[in-house]
Amino acid sequence: MIATPESREADLIGLIGELYPICRSITGEGVRETLRRIAQRLPIAVHEVPSGTQVFDWTVPREWNIRDAWIKNLNGDRVVDFRECNLHVVSYSVPVRKRMPISELKEHLHTLPDHSSWIPYKTSYYREAWGFCVSADQARALADSEYDVCIDSTLADGHLTYGEFYLPGDSAEEVLFSTHVCHPSLCNDNLSGIAVAVFLARWLTTLAHRRFSYRFLFIPGTIGSITWLARNRDRLRAIRHGLVLTGLGSRGGLVYKRSRIGTAVIDRAAAHVLKHTAGENEVREFIPYGYDERQYCSPGVNLAVGCLSRTPFGEYPEYHTSADNMDFVEAGQLEGSFMACQSIVRVLEDEARYVSRMQMCEPQLGRRGLYSSMGGAGEARVQEMAMLWVLNFSDGHHSLLDIAERSGLSFESIRRATVLLHEKGLLERMQTDGSAAFDALHGEIGESAR
Repeated sequence: MIATPESREADLIGLIGELYPICRSITGEGVRETLRRIAQRLPIAVHEVPSGTQVFDWTVPREWNIRDAWIKNLNGDRVVDFRECNLHVVSYSVPVRKRMPISELKEHLHTLPDHSSWIPYKTSYYREAWGFCVSADQARALADSEYDVCIDSTLADGHLTYGEFYLPGDSAEEVLFSTHVCHPSLCNDNLSGIAVAVFLARWLTTLAHRRFSYRFLFIPGTIGSITWLARNRDRLRAIRHGLVLTGLGSRGGLVYKRSRIGTAVIDRAAAHVLKHTAGENEVREFIPYGYDERQYCSPGVNLAVGCLSRTPFGEYPEYHTSADNMDFVEAGQLEGSFMACQSIVRVLEDEARYVSRMQMCEPQLGRRGLYSSMGGAGEARVQEMAMLWVLNFSDGHHSLLDIAERSGLSFESIRRATVLLHEKGLLERMQTDGSAAFDALHGEIGESAR
């Protein structure tokens, strides 16, 4: 059964709602449970990498798990309760259980004074510490002289866990999609990216023909991508295009951050799709700060991987707070993000070069029935112009994306025109697709990291 936009919107929100209560971090049972839920919808392979494993300049950290945490007043009432909101505990907090004066407790409290009812999200991954995140209102209400504090957590040798889904195509060349699974109850960052990735992968499995193979990574941020790259150096040459998916459910327009290469096909495809997608969308240049694209685009790797989001991290007040909840993400925005990813995939799949079999003046289209194959007047005019552009620039040097960019028409209009002209015997598809140029640009990918 083919999913409708309405049913997919419900499925996207449904998956986010299912994953929302789980306490995730860069390691631990929360990540495993998240991957188990994903595996109910997508047959991912789950990988475990032991603590202490060297991955380039990093080391896989000890595994962190938490069972409970609270702050109790002198009456024994929980005034801060991890069971009510898993953001209350600083991620990777070491275990603690003691009574302490309010002056000492306040040294371990984090608040958001400008948003008195919101709870911040804080981490302490690579240094041993502990803390609680509370609303400013909760902090002001702490009136007792002493409080009992408990963080029932463990930090011990274990594993880093990530999920991977590989879908083979006609070619061994790959398109990589990567999304992070390390945040607790935060919906836009990044349950939205997880949901869009899952349903994009499921859609790809329904295609009768796939030019590329596809790889989806569900990984903890930073250390996850570094670990995957360190373990898969021999596979990097196959990756032709890639996208990091994050923050795709908020009200803002789509934002694409270019890869380090800047002019790769994925950069052009994403920019083209955003140009022809409704909304105040934006393309930004690469900077070495952000999500996992900065690892995929590190100089020794230099993959053509960009990042697709809506309003970027840190540019909306709800970012890394309890306000990034189920009310913050919108089903229509998630569906729009999915459709943008779908359109980008279609550009990558159909990008090709053709040669016109009639180079000496344009062929007569009317007697071939091409005009009569068109729809209404507006659509007919667009299709007529698309055919003329394709015929004029199908010289073996210009690809369909080249033609779409130069003409200002959508890639889909150019693609449909190409199909019509090819069916009438007016175009011949070239067999080469630029792989040699790609390899020359990248050289020995990852050689400096070997």
